[in-house]
Amino acid sequence: MKKNFYNIITLCALAATLGACHNDSKVTPTTGDPNTGKVFSIPGDQVGRPGIATVFVGAADKDNFNVTIPSLMGPLYQTKFQTQLQAYNGGAYTKNILGLDAAGFTGVLATDVLNVSTTGKTTYYDGTNVLTGRALNDDVIDVSLILIFGGPTGGSNPGLTSDHVDHNDKPFLTSFPYEAAPW
Repeated sequence: MKKNFYNIITLCALAATLGACHNDSKVTPTTGDPNTGKVFSIPGDQVGRPGIATVFVGAADKDNFNVTIPSLMGPLYQTKFQTQLQAYNGGAYTKNILGLDAAGFTGVLATDVLNVSTTGKTTYYDGTNVLTGRALNDDVIDVSLILIFGGPTGGSNPGLTSDHVDHNDKPFLTSFPYEAAPW
């Protein structure tokens, strides 16, 4: 009797686990490439700026944030981002190296898109150009950490302004597709 009870519990646990699984390939977005009709991605994290949603969007808002069109993100999430930014900085966030205060900075962050300059240098931040795109060698996480924790000079909280991952594990290619082959 006791063995049957454990078998039933095990089967219920297995059924619950398998029931929670799904095949992402069956997710079909309503639109694809306008030229070919092919779909190259499925809905998920928007990730215009890596790590921003992970750091600033609470668990209860994750799904809604990821389906919000960018023009509505700022009005819907800027205040929540600002509250989180202040919490990370002990309520003492003043300005970052770009001169943005908490409201200005989180207004930029809350709209999770990757801006791209079509006429200038493409970089996440190089000391002069800011959020004009993203080059493969840009240290996006360090830049984000400096903007969040570095204060007006970028030097505040030095223990929090770098992930200490300074380069890719393989050199990038000099021609398309530019990214290194996987391990």
